[in-house]
Amino acid sequence: MLKKYYSKNTIEAGIDEAGRGCLAGPVVAAAVILPPRFRNKTLNDSKLLLPEQRDELRLVIEKKALAWSVAFVDNKRIDEVNILNATMEAMHAAVTGLKLLPGLLLVDGNYFIEYPNIKHQCIIKGDASYYSIAAASVLAKTHRDEYMSNLHNEFPDYLWHKNKGYGTPEHRDAIVKVGYTTYHRRSFKINGQYSLEFMEIQ
Repeated sequence: MLKKYYSKNTIEAGIDEAGRGCLAGPVVAAAVILPPRFRNKTLNDSKLLLPEQRDELRLVIEKKALAWSVAFVDNKRIDEVNILNATMEAMHAAVTGLKLLPGLLLVDGNYFIEYPNIKHQCIIKGDASYYSIAAASVLAKTHRDEYMSNLHNEFPDYLWHKNKGYGTPEHRDAIVKVGYTTYHRRSFKINGQYSLEFMEIQ
Protein backbone atom coordinates (compact mmCIF):
# COMPACT_ATOMS: atom_id res chain seq x y z
CA MET A 1 0.00 0.00 0.00
CA LEU A 2 1.49 3.32 -1.08
CA LYS A 3 1.55 6.14 1.46
CA LYS A 4 -0.45 9.31 0.82
CA TYR A 5 2.07 11.75 2.24
CA TYR A 6 5.30 12.12 4.18
CA SER A 7 4.36 15.30 6.08
CA LYS A 8 0.71 16.09 6.70
CA ASN A 9 -0.70 19.46 5.58
CA THR A 10 2.30 20.07 3.29
CA ILE A 11 2.29 20.44 -0.47
CA GLU A 12 4.60 17.60 -1.51
CA ALA A 13 6.12 16.96 -4.91
CA GLY A 14 7.34 13.47 -5.71
CA ILE A 15 10.48 13.30 -7.87
CA ASP A 16 11.96 10.42 -9.83
CA GLU A 17 14.05 9.83 -12.95
CA ALA A 18 14.40 7.38 -15.81
CA GLY A 19 17.31 6.47 -18.04
CA ARG A 20 20.33 6.83 -15.79
CA GLY A 21 21.82 3.51 -16.84
CA CYS A 22 21.21 3.76 -20.57
CA LEU A 23 23.86 3.85 -23.28
CA ALA A 24 21.87 6.27 -25.41
CA GLY A 25 19.34 9.04 -25.05
CA PRO A 26 18.55 11.54 -22.32
CA VAL A 27 18.02 11.18 -18.62
CA VAL A 28 14.48 12.27 -17.78
CA ALA A 29 13.07 13.48 -14.46
CA ALA A 30 9.52 14.16 -13.39
CA ALA A 31 7.97 16.06 -10.50
CA VAL A 32 4.35 15.48 -9.50
CA ILE A 33 2.04 17.10 -6.95
CA LEU A 34 -1.05 14.98 -6.37
CA PRO A 35 -4.29 16.07 -4.71
CA PRO A 36 -4.63 14.94 -1.08
CA ARG A 37 -7.44 12.50 -1.86
CA PHE A 38 -5.73 10.87 -4.85
CA ARG A 39 -5.97 7.07 -4.85
CA ASN A 40 -5.22 4.47 -7.49
CA LYS A 41 -5.05 0.71 -7.02
CA THR A 42 -2.72 0.18 -9.98
CA LEU A 43 -0.14 2.90 -9.31
CA ASN A 44 3.23 1.57 -8.16
CA ASP A 45 6.91 1.75 -8.99
CA SER A 46 6.91 2.04 -12.79
CA LYS A 47 9.38 -0.86 -13.08
CA LEU A 48 6.74 -3.18 -11.61
CA LEU A 49 4.05 -2.19 -14.12
CA LEU A 50 3.29 -3.39 -17.61
CA PRO A 51 3.80 -0.85 -20.44
CA GLU A 52 0.02 -0.71 -20.97
CA GLN A 53 -0.52 0.06 -17.29
CA ARG A 54 2.08 2.83 -17.36
CA ASP A 55 0.49 4.42 -20.42
CA GLU A 56 -2.95 4.37 -18.82
CA LEU A 57 -1.60 5.77 -15.56
CA ARG A 58 0.20 8.57 -17.39
CA LEU A 59 -3.15 9.86 -18.66
CA VAL A 60 -4.70 9.62 -15.18
CA ILE A 61 -1.78 11.37 -13.47
CA GLU A 62 -1.51 14.18 -15.99
CA LYS A 63 -5.26 14.81 -15.73
CA LYS A 64 -5.65 14.61 -11.96
CA ALA A 65 -2.35 16.01 -10.64
CA LEU A 66 -2.42 19.48 -9.15
CA ALA A 67 0.84 20.06 -11.02
CA TRP A 68 3.33 17.99 -12.96
CA SER A 69 6.49 18.62 -14.95
CA VAL A 70 8.92 16.53 -16.99
CA ALA A 71 12.48 17.59 -17.86
CA PHE A 72 15.05 16.11 -20.26
CA VAL A 73 18.86 16.39 -20.10
CA ASP A 74 20.43 15.09 -23.30
CA ASN A 75 23.36 12.74 -23.80
CA LYS A 76 25.79 15.53 -24.69
CA ARG A 77 25.17 17.23 -21.38
CA ILE A 78 25.50 13.87 -19.60
CA ASP A 79 28.96 13.48 -21.15
CA GLU A 80 29.90 17.01 -20.07
CA VAL A 81 28.92 16.83 -16.40
CA ASN A 82 28.53 13.04 -15.74
CA ILE A 83 25.29 11.15 -15.23
CA LEU A 84 24.82 12.00 -11.55
CA ASN A 85 25.05 15.76 -12.10
CA ALA A 86 22.90 15.52 -15.22
CA THR A 87 20.26 13.68 -13.20
CA MET A 88 20.30 16.43 -10.58
CA GLU A 89 19.90 19.03 -13.35
CA ALA A 90 16.92 17.16 -14.75
CA MET A 91 15.31 16.88 -11.31
CA HIS A 92 15.82 20.58 -10.57
CA ALA A 93 14.41 21.52 -13.99
CA ALA A 94 11.35 19.38 -13.32
CA VAL A 95 10.75 21.18 -10.00
CA THR A 96 11.22 24.56 -11.68
CA GLY A 97 8.59 23.58 -14.25
CA LEU A 98 5.86 23.01 -11.66
CA LYS A 99 3.06 25.57 -11.75
CA LEU A 100 2.50 25.10 -8.01
CA LEU A 101 5.24 25.71 -5.42
CA PRO A 102 5.76 22.66 -3.17
CA GLY A 103 6.81 22.88 0.45
CA LEU A 104 8.62 19.55 0.41
CA LEU A 105 10.31 17.43 -2.25
CA LEU A 106 10.14 13.65 -1.88
CA VAL A 107 13.05 12.30 -3.91
CA ASP A 108 13.48 8.68 -4.89
CA GLY A 109 16.94 7.42 -3.92
CA ASN A 110 19.60 8.38 -1.40
CA TYR A 111 21.08 11.54 -2.88
CA PHE A 112 19.82 14.96 -3.96
CA ILE A 113 21.36 18.40 -4.35
CA GLU A 114 19.28 20.88 -2.38
CA TYR A 115 16.82 22.91 -4.43
CA PRO A 116 16.80 26.59 -3.37
CA ASN A 117 14.32 27.39 -0.60
CA ILE A 118 12.53 24.02 -0.68
CA LYS A 119 13.16 21.26 1.83
CA HIS A 120 13.64 17.72 0.56
CA GLN A 121 13.62 14.16 1.82
CA CYS A 122 15.45 11.35 0.06
CA ILE A 123 13.64 8.01 0.26
CA ILE A 124 15.22 4.76 -0.86
CA LYS A 125 12.71 2.80 -2.95
CA GLY A 126 10.42 5.78 -2.64
CA ASP A 127 8.71 4.92 -5.91
CA ALA A 128 7.30 1.85 -4.18
CA SER A 129 6.44 3.77 -1.02
CA TYR A 130 4.67 7.06 -1.84
CA TYR A 131 1.97 7.93 -4.35
CA SER A 132 3.67 11.11 -5.54
CA ILE A 133 7.04 9.46 -6.20
CA ALA A 134 5.37 6.51 -7.93
CA ALA A 135 3.49 8.99 -10.12
CA ALA A 136 6.74 10.76 -10.96
CA SER A 137 8.35 7.44 -11.86
CA VAL A 138 5.51 6.68 -14.28
CA LEU A 139 5.74 10.07 -16.00
CA ALA A 140 9.53 9.98 -16.29
CA LYS A 141 9.45 6.45 -17.68
CA THR A 142 6.61 6.94 -20.17
CA HIS A 143 7.88 10.26 -21.51
CA ARG A 144 11.36 8.84 -22.00
CA ASP A 145 10.09 5.61 -23.56
CA GLU A 146 8.02 7.61 -26.02
CA TYR A 147 11.05 9.71 -26.95
CA MET A 148 13.27 6.68 -27.52
CA SER A 149 10.59 4.90 -29.55
CA ASN A 150 10.40 7.93 -31.83
CA LEU A 151 14.19 7.88 -32.23
CA HIS A 152 13.93 4.25 -33.31
CA ASN A 153 12.29 5.43 -36.53
CA GLU A 154 15.46 7.39 -37.32
CA PHE A 155 17.93 4.71 -36.19
CA PRO A 156 16.21 1.30 -36.39
CA ASP A 157 19.39 -0.81 -36.06
CA TYR A 158 19.52 -0.37 -32.28
CA LEU A 159 15.95 -1.51 -31.49
CA TRP A 160 15.33 1.49 -29.24
CA HIS A 161 11.58 0.91 -29.49
CA LYS A 162 12.23 -2.22 -27.41
CA ASN A 163 15.31 -1.55 -25.25
CA LYS A 164 14.80 2.23 -24.88
CA GLY A 165 18.57 2.78 -25.04
CA TYR A 166 19.57 0.29 -22.34
CA GLY A 167 22.58 -1.92 -23.00
CA THR A 168 20.88 -5.08 -24.17
CA PRO A 169 22.99 -7.59 -26.12
CA GLU A 170 21.24 -6.56 -29.35
CA HIS A 171 21.93 -2.89 -28.71
CA ARG A 172 25.59 -3.52 -27.90
CA ASP A 173 26.03 -5.74 -30.96
CA ALA A 174 24.53 -3.05 -33.19
CA ILE A 175 27.01 -0.50 -31.84
CA VAL A 176 29.93 -2.78 -32.64
CA LYS A 177 28.62 -3.60 -36.13
CA VAL A 178 27.16 -0.26 -37.22
CA GLY A 179 28.79 2.33 -34.98
CA TYR A 180 27.23 4.77 -32.58
CA THR A 181 24.93 7.74 -33.14
CA THR A 182 24.80 11.34 -31.97
CA TYR A 183 22.39 10.11 -29.30
CA HIS A 184 24.85 7.70 -27.67
CA ARG A 185 26.64 8.66 -24.47
CA ARG A 186 30.31 8.77 -25.36
CA SER A 187 31.44 8.64 -21.74
CA PHE A 188 29.69 5.32 -21.07
CA LYS A 189 31.51 2.02 -21.51
CA ILE A 190 30.13 -0.31 -24.14
CA ASN A 191 31.34 -3.93 -24.29
CA GLY A 192 34.12 -2.96 -21.89
CA GLN A 193 35.34 -0.08 -24.05
CA TYR A 194 34.46 3.59 -24.12
CA SER A 195 32.04 4.37 -26.91
CA LEU A 196 34.46 7.04 -28.16
CA GLU A 197 36.28 4.21 -29.90
CA PHE A 198 33.38 3.61 -32.27
CA MET A 199 32.71 5.52 -35.46
CA GLU A 200 29.92 8.07 -35.21
CA ILE A 201 26.97 7.90 -37.59
CA GLN A 202 26.01 11.26 -39.08
